Amino acid sequence: MPKNKTHKGAAKRIKVTGTGKLVAEHQNNQHKFEYKSGSRKRRISGTGELSKADTGRMKKLLGL
Repeated sequence: MPKNKTHKGAAKRIKVTGTGKLVAEHQNNQHKFEYKSGSRKRRISGTGELSKADTGRMKKLLGL
């Protein structure tokens, strides 16, 4: 059985914490900030934990 390759695009965007959770940057945080409210910009800044629905697929892409 061949080894699974790591999806390099996912590996650059998703990090694994020490406890095994997956974290990534929030979406919609690149441009057009003049149209977004201040509370929305604060909410999408930084990193956030991936939902449990996405975790299984992302772990498969990362080869975990």
